[in-house]
Amino acid sequence: MSAGAMSTGRTPAALRVAVVGGGPGGLYAAALLARQGHAVDVWEKNAPDDTFGFGVVLSDETLGGIEAADAAVYAALSAEFVRWDDIDIVHRGRLLTSGGHGFAALGRRRLLEILHERCAALGVRLRFRTRAPEPEALAAAYDLVVAADGVHSPTREAAAEHYGPTLTGGRCRYIWLAADFPFESFRFEIAETEHGVMQLHAYPYATDSSTVIVEMREEVWRGAGFDLCDEAESAARCAKIFGEALRGRALRGNGSAWTQFRTVVNARWSHGNTVLIGDAAHTAHFSIGSGTKLAVEDALALARAVESEADVPAALAAYEAARRPAVASTQRAAAASMRWFEELAGYVEQPARQFAFNLLTRSLRVTHGNLRLRDPRFTGAVERDFGCPEAPEDGPDGAGTPPMFTPFTLRGLTLRNRVVVSPMDMYAAGAGASAPAGEGVPGDFHLVHLGARALGGAALVMTEMVCVSAEGRITPGCTGLYTAGQAAAWARIADFVHTSAPGTALGVQLGHSGRKGSTRVMWEGMDAPLPEGNWPLMAASALPYRPGISAVPRAMGAADLAAVRAEFAAAAVRAASSGFDLLELHCAHGYLLSGFLSPLTNHRTDAYGGPLENRLRFPLEVFDAVRAVWPADRPMTVRLSATDWAPGGTSPEEAVAIAGAFAAHGADAIDVSTGQVVAEETPEYGRAYQTPYADRIRNALNVPVIAVGAISSWDDVNSLLLAGRADLCALGRPHLYDPHWTLHAAADQSYTGPAAPWPAPYRAGSRKPPTGRG
Repeated sequence: MSAGAMSTGRTPAALRVAVVGGGPGGLYAAALLARQGHAVDVWEKNAPDDTFGFGVVLSDETLGGIEAADAAVYAALSAEFVRWDDIDIVHRGRLLTSGGHGFAALGRRRLLEILHERCAALGVRLRFRTRAPEPEALAAAYDLVVAADGVHSPTREAAAEHYGPTLTGGRCRYIWLAADFPFESFRFEIAETEHGVMQLHAYPYATDSSTVIVEMREEVWRGAGFDLCDEAESAARCAKIFGEALRGRALRGNGSAWTQFRTVVNARWSHGNTVLIGDAAHTAHFSIGSGTKLAVEDALALARAVESEADVPAALAAYEAARRPAVASTQRAAAASMRWFEELAGYVEQPARQFAFNLLTRSLRVTHGNLRLRDPRFTGAVERDFGCPEAPEDGPDGAGTPPMFTPFTLRGLTLRNRVVVSPMDMYAAGAGASAPAGEGVPGDFHLVHLGARALGGAALVMTEMVCVSAEGRITPGCTGLYTAGQAAAWARIADFVHTSAPGTALGVQLGHSGRKGSTRVMWEGMDAPLPEGNWPLMAASALPYRPGISAVPRAMGAADLAAVRAEFAAAAVRAASSGFDLLELHCAHGYLLSGFLSPLTNHRTDAYGGPLENRLRFPLEVFDAVRAVWPADRPMTVRLSATDWAPGGTSPEEAVAIAGAFAAHGADAIDVSTGQVVAEETPEYGRAYQTPYADRIRNALNVPVIAVGAISSWDDVNSLLLAGRADLCALGRPHLYDPHWTLHAAADQSYTGPAAPWPAPYRAGSRKPPTGRG
């Protein structure tokens, strides 16, 4: 039945299906659809035994889906699998092994043979060495067209304006090779050469063969001369570099070439009756073993949708709705893994076990919690290296103190655990029922808000951005430290924290709104100017935050610079007298000091603009002025936006340089945030999405960092700390949801030690209440 016959909205008993591409995803989709009774034709431009790459790794989850959908394919695959549990990591000659991971692999060629046989048995017409007709012709002749034609998909490119593909290249080059012997497990090894760090990923896929992938940064690849090598020479040189891992044996290729990984994302996966699956729709870096897995899972989801939905359009919509969340999650994890390997040179100085733990948890698909279940001996050794205290006598058997409950010292302040309540603007300081009359004065709301979180177990509770002048407020509801009355109100809060939650530190974040000031409170229109009563704005340059909406600030002159420096210093003096334990200078999120740092917001041509050294000048002057009056034994931190999420903004290299400059001037830690510098930003949101920027600064500079940004679980906190990606973790929204987040994290982990003491009046609630029977 042709596509034109589909207008009734009813799926015919049997569809005519065209599959473009004879890789695992296309073949498995063909088999599943043929099994449902549909007539399926497959076009593959290569010969049946042509394949690139060697081994294929499938997860237990994917295998479970295959078993449920087609027992015959599952049985054939199971007979071929090589299985192993261990991951071997070699760090500077030291072998470390982590067990309990569970892998299954087989040769890609054998996988294709099994799928060829299954397709033939089900009546699928396989056309090898034959290019498919043009996409429009296929769409007209068939009811359903499945485009499984790879990362460079001609089908996708023929209608690129509809699918909306984005292809992003990585920073490494890699090559797929094979060794004629089986590794005993997955093996990761690094080689530190005169040209830079190279890495080997290897795993067995047959009783006599292993896949070997060699990867390195582009500049290392060129420096080593691999750009001038053919396949044979590349294989020989890689075998020599990793001779110990290969036991002196050779490597071989199979049409192997050095490749730059490309991440494919599409705005839409279907067009009319044509649908993309596998690499045509999406790719995820090979370091999480996902290419074939994703393609096979696409085939499973597509077949389920075709079987259950009323017509082809509904089936394609259901397929995409079902698969997009899983694919997006995998792509986020793969991007984190890819970035980790791109930044590998920054980790090689880590202690061996921490390096291994960092590698294993690089994408947070594996965390401290599930690695402890998989291999408690290995994880326990990493914890001991980290300095986790022994578990209290009533703690869980075999478990030490969770990493998040180890102390950490900044200058003269020792924090009892690693949890920070992140600064969060409350906009509740205006005159009204919840605040005393008086501009910028914190009232009962702030006492309860900050006091509740102090009672909740976090080691450090941070205020919102406290403004250093009336003109430096974001909104009329922002707090300040520019009057004696404000300082007295803050002293009341600090006294409550220190008296009622002893051991909890209270930190103040000082800032000036710059061009983002004189706006409404968030819930009345974020970043929208006040309807009346606006005050004049100033910034590094006369650039409005939202052109056509926001007021244009004046570019600061010499008198303005001097006045603001003095305002910050005066606020710091009041903060010290109010009893704050730590002071953070807000140089992020597009506020005044951040506006000097970013090239997108600083267009000055004087000594405070242009090259990074000049853009740093005024923020460092303010830092020095504050540090000079802030008590010597109390720490200072600096919050930075490590990227602007916009072209031409702060680069990762500049972020490291900025952090290094503040550290050189005496910053005790860098609080690493991102974005909010320009309105046209395009952030890459996701779980712990800002952590890689903190990680990079920490490992490049060996300076303590506070990680922040969508960190929501105590398992993630433990993982980030133990991997050496952060020293402290700041959580905002989780503490809005649960002021006692830290105490509840302790209870969930059966921790009862000194790092998370329950206030005496609350001790009766230190165990979860019993629930009714289900």
